[in-house]
Amino acid sequence: MKKILISQPKPSSDKSPYYDIEKEYGVECVFRPFFKVEGLTSKEFRQQKVNLLDYTAVVFTSRHAIDNYFKLAKEMRITIPEDMKYFCVLETIALYIQKYVQYRKRKVFFTNTGKMNDLVPLMVKHKSEKYLVPMSDVHNDDVCNMLSDKKLVHRECVMYRTVSNDFTDEERESFDYDMLLFFSPTGVKALRKNFPDFDQKDVKIGAFGPATAKTVEEEGWRLDLHAPTQECPSMTSALKAFLKQHKAE
Repeated sequence: MKKILISQPKPSSDKSPYYDIEKEYGVECVFRPFFKVEGLTSKEFRQQKVNLLDYTAVVFTSRHAIDNYFKLAKEMRITIPEDMKYFCVLETIALYIQKYVQYRKRKVFFTNTGKMNDLVPLMVKHKSEKYLVPMSDVHNDDVCNMLSDKKLVHRECVMYRTVSNDFTDEERESFDYDMLLFFSPTGVKALRKNFPDFDQKDVKIGAFGPATAKTVEEEGWRLDLHAPTQECPSMTSALKAFLKQHKAE
């Protein structure tokens, strides 16, 4: 096990656990996203007939949602009111809002679990708000159902989409990895799109999340590593355990 492809952007911090794994197990981690996020144009967004100013609060589940919400507002020459409230699934996402507006605790709310069902109780405390939920083109009805169950006034809208980050001819020729790690069904499908004749053989495949694992198996490939588990809640902890076992064999 020498070369591992991680289908995510390169970590912004030198303190990433992946770098510790490289040192400890003598492997090379190559970061190469299989898909990229693309914002909708204002023309595309207008087709959904959503007026940003009809809502008094926005629910953010990612930085992509924040970027595209404010980008669309600027393109459509809409000034977001000072008293707009923001509800975020993580504090890091909440802090990212500072890139666009002055951060005020009284109008920014967040949970530390990253889970939407933990954010909903906070939203219920502000039942009079009208919630707008920016989403990707790939989503299910879970959020809609959760908010409807609590009788919250809300509207989901698509503001960005995921598209395949196609490989160059040079990348295809040098595609030689001992292990591939995926974090979404979109990434798995992008492998099939870019390498329709991919033969797994001895290449190990790891997946984060049940939907990603299911997609790997649906594509007819062998799943060698799966996270999260009770023992390994993150992909890095699962990878470390896998390499430790592999080294002992």
